[in-house]
Amino acid sequence: MGANERTRRCAGVTLIELVVVIVLLGILSAVVVPKMTDTSSFDKVVFRDALAATLRYAQKTAVSHRRLTCVQIETRRASIAMAAAHGSTACTTALPGPDGKPDIRAKDAATSVAPARTIYFQPNGDITEDPAGATPWNAALTVTGANSIQIAGATGYVQ
Repeated sequence: MGANERTRRCAGVTLIELVVVIVLLGILSAVVVPKMTDTSSFDKVVFRDALAATLRYAQKTAVSHRRLTCVQIETRRASIAMAAAHGSTACTTALPGPDGKPDIRAKDAATSVAPARTIYFQPNGDITEDPAGATPWNAALTVTGANSIQIAGATGYVQ
């Protein structure tokens, strides 16, 4: 067996194939690795979804218990409370959220929600600015880095 026969049987990788593989690895590392290491955008969406779920939960609780239910929204957390009796305009009984925890909190320090305020869920399903239920609250909650949460007070719609 001659040197030429050995060379033909042991074909290797060409320079072009090697360059193509290196370029593909460079593209993958430039696109995929930052998305795998940056969880802050994911945390913002998770906080937004948890806040929307909390608002829907508060509304369902108000309707099912026929009591005023309040969601206290702060810059990086939200909590639920319910009135002690039907007809009361003060939310004094703390409730766990839909996940069983006493409140929801943003994990990322850059995540926040605005405006910070108390939202009142009436026993009939309306969402209002005041505990008496006189003014429907039609607005949006803005979560940094995520879609806003739209609220239609007169219909009780939370999106």
